Amino acid sequence: MNSISLAHIEQYAFDKKEFVLEEEVLTQVSKSFSFLTDFSKDKIIYGINTGFGPMAQYRIETDKLSSLQYNLIRSHSSGIGKPLNEIYARSVMVARLNSFIQGNSGVSTAVIRQLVLFLNNGIVPEIFEHGSVGASGDLVQLSHLGLNLIGEGHVYENGIRKKTAEVFLKHHIEPLKMELRDGLGLINGTSCMTGIAAINLVYANRLVQWAIAASSMLNEVIEAFDDSFSKELNAVKHHKGQQYVAGEMRNFVKGSGLIRNREELFKDDTALHKTEFERKIQEYYSIRCVPQIIGPIVDTLRYAQEVVENELNSTNDNPIVNPEENNVFHGGNFHGDYISLEMDKVKIVLTKLSMLMERQLNFLMNSKLNGKFPPFLNAGTWGLNFGFQGVQFTATSTTAENQALSNSVYVHSIPNNNDNQDIVSMGTNSAVLAKQVLENAYQVMAIHIMAICQAVDLLEANEKELLSESAKSVYRQIRQKCSFVVQDVPQAESIAAVYEYIKETPFSL
Repeated sequence: MNSISLAHIEQYAFDKKEFVLEEEVLTQVSKSFSFLTDFSKDKIIYGINTGFGPMAQYRIETDKLSSLQYNLIRSHSSGIGKPLNEIYARSVMVARLNSFIQGNSGVSTAVIRQLVLFLNNGIVPEIFEHGSVGASGDLVQLSHLGLNLIGEGHVYENGIRKKTAEVFLKHHIEPLKMELRDGLGLINGTSCMTGIAAINLVYANRLVQWAIAASSMLNEVIEAFDDSFSKELNAVKHHKGQQYVAGEMRNFVKGSGLIRNREELFKDDTALHKTEFERKIQEYYSIRCVPQIIGPIVDTLRYAQEVVENELNSTNDNPIVNPEENNVFHGGNFHGDYISLEMDKVKIVLTKLSMLMERQLNFLMNSKLNGKFPPFLNAGTWGLNFGFQGVQFTATSTTAENQALSNSVYVHSIPNNNDNQDIVSMGTNSAVLAKQVLENAYQVMAIHIMAICQAVDLLEANEKELLSESAKSVYRQIRQKCSFVVQDVPQAESIAAVYEYIKETPFSL
């Protein structure tokens, strides 16, 4: 069995690492194909000598078997909407490839080699977001992949849409000649939803690190107490995610001269005689409860990663070929409920993350709440200038869209295919919507981190020097993409630049 992880997907999809086929893999795939070829000669096997789905009761004559596979690919290439970008499309190819090289699908080695040629030559299949109901797998999206492998349709090279036949000619690639059940093997699986889910998780993990950094910086600039993320407080709550977030926050603010220690208040004898304190003795929840809010997000993403990696390393089509048992097993491994449910959960937690960032942003915008900064972090003339008033609208509306998008897809099965597919996963829809929620959350994060850097610039000079080294590092990174706002200037390009930076740059200090 060939096992890959999210880290491998990141290497192949983002870094375009070369995919190297090992000879023993090809041997195993060839063994499975040869067994299926012999086994099916005198038997009725679904997808080889029968029609598909509700048409499976019709036997296909021997001289039509090859046409059957091509007809399947061409007829189901019916996707619409935006095409997946290169990173997502490469992930889909790796997911399908890794499912095949488990040696249980009965496809020919030619399919494997063609997928590797696409990956290693930078040929990006045109796979549309809309089309799959998530069982029998991602039929429509993976048909578009199959269509490209046989030299038809359009692909992308260096971001440019081209006819597949022209790209093949350029690279001296022969169209895939499908044999036996290659067509069905290509499309009858969960690899589109799984490939999208894998990239979603890569981006989601990055976003969480930026959220922890933003929350930690906010604690610094408002001079919050340190016990909300202390080891002692969080150790008594037995959740790994919460303890992880608290630990990350402690590491981030290490060396900060702005974070207050609770002992300062305990030792203030004059406080005992006051009836009203000038400053809150506890922060608002969006600041004080960061470990408890981001912690469940971390735990959810970790479990989602386990599920996605299991799916990546599974054979997820039908039927399953088992030479050792001298049999072919029919069933429903193409059903995408595992991915669908996890992507729904990811949508929910990313929406909550964007809500947390929006509330922290609101705290910075409202001088009556933070008691330290001018309204809307306005560094100009109050009344004449507007500071961050405009960008807050964008963050709020984008957060609201996430709230609307976070409703479950997993429970929205619609029977179709003459009721053959009477309950389906909608897993690709769930993954695509999670992708949209993720992009929205990054937009909110971009605005929020810009606002925090604006707050840093509004600090007194001595306060700015008291920031932790981590905060100074984040500040320097963001300031390369946007400037301190004094006069009113359009912020759209700055937001876009920060969004692109934090999304495509793994968090580092």
